[in-house]
Amino acid sequence: MHSTPSPALPVGRGLLYVTLTGIAWGTAGATAALLYRGSGLGPLAISFWRTVGGLVLLVAVRAVLRHRSGATPAPASNEPMRRRAVRITLTGVAFAVFQTSYFAAVQDTGLAVGTVVTMGAAPVLIAVGARLTMGERLGAGGVLAVAGALTGLSILVLGGGGATVRPAGVGCALLSAAGCAAMTLITRRPARDGNGSPYAAILGTFAVGALCMLPFALVEGLWPQAHGLGRSLLLLGYVAAVPTALAYVLYFASLAVVRAATASVILLLEPVSAAAIAVLFLGERLTVTTAAGTGVLLTAVVALAVTEARRAPAPAEPDVVPVAG
Repeated sequence: MHSTPSPALPVGRGLLYVTLTGIAWGTAGATAALLYRGSGLGPLAISFWRTVGGLVLLVAVRAVLRHRSGATPAPASNEPMRRRAVRITLTGVAFAVFQTSYFAAVQDTGLAVGTVVTMGAAPVLIAVGARLTMGERLGAGGVLAVAGALTGLSILVLGGGGATVRPAGVGCALLSAAGCAAMTLITRRPARDGNGSPYAAILGTFAVGALCMLPFALVEGLWPQAHGLGRSLLLLGYVAAVPTALAYVLYFASLAVVRAATASVILLLEPVSAAAIAVLFLGERLTVTTAAGTGVLLTAVVALAVTEARRAPAPAEPDVVPVAG
């Protein structure tokens, strides 16, 4: 018999990390839109450089921190080396599927349908997967909050009309949601049990993901065009640093204390931040539909975050049950 170790990260900070991740991910779409206009890069190449850039930045930051503070031992882990290697490989593959399938869905069936299917299906798949594999229960209030969040997402993304549904694109979006769910669930258990550091996990995930993306990026066209190269490099640097390196480290760290389904719903803040950027910086108008969808979604996210925070003081909360192995 064993019990889940008490995590060092407070639940409140974990919720903040997930919130910041969702906001940061929302800026990635706007950055990619700017890259499409002048870099000559397609979605797969941008995804590849985003991942490679994030990997390089994290390795550099890790080296600087170790140089300043001396060698720091890795967190204790009772996970066998072989199992850890398999887990990181599977996480990297799931990450690559999540990224590339989403871009393929957007290309085939459009941004609105691709986004609502991917981000709408992911929390459902994660909630079911977390219940089956880790015994995590959302409860009636959590289920209601998830339903409200998905309703708000649908209003926000599809409310403008003009969406075109194509079966192939919907299939890619569902595959992307499955990749997101797999990545989250594979990471959640060892993070919850205190096995290894999220920093090391994300380094391995990015390395495997980049290798998976490279062949497809080469076929699409890997190098940005010479005209406007400086601008393209600045944008690629941003998308590698903030919505990738920083955001994924925060997300992986948060999974030590925030339930997988809760995290996936809070991440629905991504389209909210994207809509805010479009209104504030790209000249788009704030419509009644956008405001209504944002309000419903934010209300559901806040309700779920409050539920998560309230359960934190009980160390033996039954909705996270260790599975005997």
